[in-house]
Amino acid sequence: QVQLAESGGGLVQAGGSLRLSCAASGRTLTDYTMGWFRQAPGKEREFVAAGRWTGWSGRGTYYADSVNRRFTISRDRADNTMYLQMNSLRPDDTAIYYCAARSSVLNSGSVRDGRHYDYWGQGTQVTVSS
Repeated sequence: QVQLAESGGGLVQAGGSLRLSCAASGRTLTDYTMGWFRQAPGKEREFVAAGRWTGWSGRGTYYADSVNRRFTISRDRADNTMYLQMNSLRPDDTAIYYCAARSSVLNSGSVRDGRHYDYWGQGTQVTVSS
């Protein structure tokens, strides 16, 4: 089993930045896919970003069009932690952000679908004021 814990959410003004963290514990992930999803009030959960990793090597990162070039996904394998650096935040980025993991490398066509992930965190609130 893998436990995921997000942190780093908060309140920020439009144009500001936040960095979310997702710490994985329990089973050590070696070849895996991890992603960020978000859900705003009254809306369905949507894909934000994902990365695929094999051992020490990256197999690609993927972004929703709405966050591309503003958000960056990364990981620290030694700490078993994934990050989401969010810059140029906008009010429509306001949502609960969830990290998710799958203990295998998904094909690139599947990383955006939350149904393919086995483990989920509890979420962290991000609020962007105008």
